[in-house]
Amino acid sequence: MGVPETVRQALAERYLIERELGRGGMGAVYLARDLRHDRPVALKVLLPELAANSGAERFQREIHFAARLQHPHILTVLESGEVSDPEAGVGHLWFTMPFVDGESLRDRLRREGRLPLEDALRITTRATSGTSRYSASWRWTSAIRYAPSWTRQRRAPRRRSRNRDMA
Repeated sequence: MGVPETVRQALAERYLIERELGRGGMGAVYLARDLRHDRPVALKVLLPELAANSGAERFQREIHFAARLQHPHILTVLESGEVSDPEAGVGHLWFTMPFVDGESLRDRLRREGRLPLEDALRITTRATSGTSRYSASWRWTSAIRYAPSWTRQRRAPRRRSRNRDMA
């Protein structure tokens, strides 16, 4: 299932939606091009079947909380909004975050089976440094997850990890 056509049309002047990246419990994530800034972004759209239930409120809380996060190892919200869909009788909530191309931590673990200790410690240290200041709040767990963390090559063999909640 692709992006709802009403969302594609409503965002067409701002984003060119290229392809689906994944799905999770709350929404579908698409790779999109931010036409104003000529950059790739991850566009998350609330699944329509959740919009009619309490999913919309939870998704709004996720957007609100994620937009306030400020840390080098956590991606923040760039923009958000709602597209009304009179035919479906629901609104489509959405938000964008920076898109960082790279292998997910989950995929790397599947490929390698076990990380070298140095890599595991570096990724864990960076992920926890990004979430530790928010751990006093019960709400952080719905906005930040370790499984969607990923690593990417930066210059030589140094790897960088960041947390994201995109699927």
